[in-house]
Amino acid sequence: MTATATAPTQAPVEFTKPFPALTPAQRYHLDMYGYVIIPKLFSESECGEMKEALYRLRSDLAGLPNPKTDNFRGAFMMINQPHHCYMGAVVQSYQPITDYATHPCVVGMSEELIGGRSRIVEVNAHINRRAPEWPKAQDGGPAFGFHRGIPAGYGCHYKNGLYHSNFVKVLTNLTDLGPDDGGTTVIAGSHKIEADDNDIIKAAYEDRSLIHKIVAPAGSAVLFTEALMHATGFINSDKERVIIISGYGEPYFPWLLMDSHQPGFAMDPAFLERIPEPLKYLFVSRGYIQRAPMYRTLGQPKDTREIKKIAWPKA
Repeated sequence: MTATATAPTQAPVEFTKPFPALTPAQRYHLDMYGYVIIPKLFSESECGEMKEALYRLRSDLAGLPNPKTDNFRGAFMMINQPHHCYMGAVVQSYQPITDYATHPCVVGMSEELIGGRSRIVEVNAHINRRAPEWPKAQDGGPAFGFHRGIPAGYGCHYKNGLYHSNFVKVLTNLTDLGPDDGGTTVIAGSHKIEADDNDIIKAAYEDRSLIHKIVAPAGSAVLFTEALMHATGFINSDKERVIIISGYGEPYFPWLLMDSHQPGFAMDPAFLERIPEPLKYLFVSRGYIQRAPMYRTLGQPKDTREIKKIAWPKA
């Protein structure tokens, strides 16, 4: 009997992410202040691709018959002013934006702070600059618009002495942010303070050292918990500020931004069909909790392996 040759089976592709995604010092900073900056996580060329995609999307949305209610590939215009464009639900629009939300390092950081598997719950972007009629803000001048997505103490827990949150953001500035360029501003440590929000804000204005401003080169990412009080900083320069933000939650979270602004929103079946199998858990709820707990200790070193993105099939 002649043996029949069989083709070798291919090992299934896995979604490999760094764990731990942060150094011990970065993790300590995150726990203490509620945020941490990862400088130059993305290269100049990657920033350029994402900016180009966002500018293109802005043009697409502006050209819709009714930009306030219509969408382009699921994305919609939340603010459309000469000095401020705010686009929501942008994850399906162009591949560089999709790649950002599913980037191994971005997802890895979110899952480290969550303490287990995450799900994408919102992806949005801002393109803004100082309006010509706005006076330059001075210290002690106009109030920041401080807010947070979840109250302190809600949806958080500790493991191995480290803080974890069920709703986190990764914000990346695609342009350089100097002291006058409107970097995101936070009240440091407010993610752990369960006092009245107005009292926290008042205390921060009394001692401005409690208010931290993001100053970072283009391509830098800020990981923070939505329990941290944060706001857009004052733009005192004439430079344009471009940022992209992905929100991640526990697997049972809904699509927060989409559900709240476009009830009944459903992702494009063609887009869902394109999602590589290892990434589907980021987009599709399984209908029940799949936490896949994952915890580090403070002393664990950062995972420095070179990890490649998963390739998507062409649209």
